[in-house]
Amino acid sequence: MRSMNIAATGMLAQQLNVEVISNNIANMNTTGFKRQRAEFQDLIYQNLERPGATTSDSGTIDPTGVQVGYGVKTGSVYRIAEQGSLTRTDNKFDMAINGRGYFQVLMPDGRTAYTRAGNFSSSATGQIVTGEGYIVQPEIQIPDGALDFSISASGQVQAIISGQTAPQDLGQITLAGFVNPAGLEALGDNLLVETAASGPATIGNPTGPGLGSINQNYVEASNVNPVFEISALIIAQRAYEMNSKVINATDEMMQATSQVLR
Repeated sequence: MRSMNIAATGMLAQQLNVEVISNNIANMNTTGFKRQRAEFQDLIYQNLERPGATTSDSGTIDPTGVQVGYGVKTGSVYRIAEQGSLTRTDNKFDMAINGRGYFQVLMPDGRTAYTRAGNFSSSATGQIVTGEGYIVQPEIQIPDGALDFSISASGQVQAIISGQTAPQDLGQITLAGFVNPAGLEALGDNLLVETAASGPATIGNPTGPGLGSINQNYVEASNVNPVFEISALIIAQRAYEMNSKVINATDEMMQATSQVLR
């Protein structure tokens, strides 16, 4: 009986679905986190009677056939790049992107990673860095004598230096954009890296096409919707239970068959 194996694939699929949902819920308060959604596909079919096959000498054909599916498989786990709400922090180093762009971060191995989490801080030498100390690219260094600094919506960084009347330009923050941001590979620590699926990064100044603007003193909250996730969790749990009931029913049917054959 195929039903036991078919139901087992359904249980495995819903197990993965619950794992994705639980990761979303766990990251409800993670800065810049983008929720994920599991998508599934049906498995191959066995054609017991092929649709369109000839059923008589007069040329009649089978309108539907008999096809038996072998269950379900994971198609993909899709990252949803929906904008999260902006939360004010009053930290001068914090930045939020209002748009589709990504901050660029220099990894210790020399690679460039990308992030939506703009909860930055300062290094001992005044560089803008992530919570792990990775330098934000392009590198911006706040001078020791700076009384204050500002970051415009277009990414221009200026500082007020003691003894100077005019603001001093410190540099330009750029953002990266991707044709398919769902194709980025997650590394953890709110960092993503480019893949063949995401396509190469397109670098430009904030407020450029498809990149968005920068909001200083803000961070982007997670885009996880708790109500939606709890509803999805209940549906996944019910689907898992229904598949387990199919296995129990199949087992009882097989026991009844074995008793008849004794």
